[in-house]
Amino acid sequence: MQFTSIAFFLFFIAVFGLYWLVCKKNLKLQNILLLVSSYIFYGFWDWRFMALLAGSSAVTYYLGLKIGESQGRAKKIYINSGLILAIGTLFYFKYFGFFVESFAELFSIQNKLTLHIILPLGISFYTFRMVSYFLDIKNNKLKPEKDALALFNYIAFFPSMTSGPIDKGGLLLPQLKKERVFTAEAGADAARQILYGAFKKLVVANSITPITQNIFQNYEHLSGSTVALGAVLFLFELYADFSGYSDMAVGFARLLGFKITKNFAFPLFAQNIAEYWRKWHISLTSWLTEYVFTPLVIQFRDHGKRGLIAAIILNFVLIGAWHGPRFTFVLFGLLHGLYYIPLIVKDKLNKKKKIAGNFPTIKEVGNMVLTMLMVCFALVLFAAPDLKSALGMYGRIFSFSLFTIPQFIKIKILGLIGIVILIDWINKDQEHGLDIKRFRPLLRRAFYVFLIFIIMYYGVFSNGSYIYEQF
Repeated sequence: MQFTSIAFFLFFIAVFGLYWLVCKKNLKLQNILLLVSSYIFYGFWDWRFMALLAGSSAVTYYLGLKIGESQGRAKKIYINSGLILAIGTLFYFKYFGFFVESFAELFSIQNKLTLHIILPLGISFYTFRMVSYFLDIKNNKLKPEKDALALFNYIAFFPSMTSGPIDKGGLLLPQLKKERVFTAEAGADAARQILYGAFKKLVVANSITPITQNIFQNYEHLSGSTVALGAVLFLFELYADFSGYSDMAVGFARLLGFKITKNFAFPLFAQNIAEYWRKWHISLTSWLTEYVFTPLVIQFRDHGKRGLIAAIILNFVLIGAWHGPRFTFVLFGLLHGLYYIPLIVKDKLNKKKKIAGNFPTIKEVGNMVLTMLMVCFALVLFAAPDLKSALGMYGRIFSFSLFTIPQFIKIKILGLIGIVILIDWINKDQEHGLDIKRFRPLLRRAFYVFLIFIIMYYGVFSNGSYIYEQF
């Protein structure tokens, strides 16, 4: 059930009405409705995996209680059991087939073990919630949750089930146990965020998708300039698709009275690769920073800058591997880790430069363009189905045909990308891209009508898929 589908629209209207009209004065009823809605949402994709979600949640709840009751070695056993359960489940469904197939290919063994392993929807997102729950208990940042309804809702929360953000228990669990209040102002702002997310997904991302697919599938017959154009367009496709879906997730959560993690902070205007990752997929990078990077830095602290470089590279290799069992994803992460080395050597890793004023300087524009080119170069690995294809694409890009006029340039696409850049730039210091409540009412309403018109006229509704649902 995609956020942009009619089925979800009707589903959410029903949930919203029951949630605030029928269950408004009863927190438990609201949470029951929320949990039932989350399982209906999940079961709409494949009802068979509802048992996996429920079973994982039940074991997580049980182990949490046992952790709270235990001390010393027994407590560690329960915590480690929870981590092994969560990570082991993710490994089986997402990576086991890859390793078995690789082993079979290496030793020329006919392989039939992985034919029926289907990747459950959103498993990477809800598994990371479970892992953070156990790690936060281990690190004394969170107490084991005794409210089963709250914990089940935390793991299965449907607005962020398939797209993230990856919320931690310390943020979402307290909100599940206190009264939620709906205000017209918050509802209007949430609707604005959903509208902008729908525009980015339906109009921008879905319009670019056929072009990038055509380029990447036929790169061998295209010029280097066209393949390079495909990498640039893919950046905007991925940004519009992922940030658009994340905007809608945050907006739908707010309509239900929840404030979840902000996942994007205008990364197109980042002036170096470190700033880019502070603004892109924020919930994943902050999750890995807390649970992977920081422990690695502590472990390698005696090795100075070399230890910091090693920690960053390992962290980004894991970011790449999180996306799936492909060598290209691992290399994608490795390349981003290597991008950090000049910043570390020059002691510029944590330096933040806020763009002041309405217009960037020439230096700021240069920094932004360079950063985006670095990202686009790495995205070839992200888009390629295998290493051979990635090398083939790089080979085309670094050929003499790079200096020819590219194909597939469409004024409509450039105009849509320009609208996204302009809206983001105007609101780069705001909470989200359509946070325009500071403008006059007449101007706001005119802009809403304009976006709705663009969505209805240019929106591509036939492509309901969402890039990150495969992760």
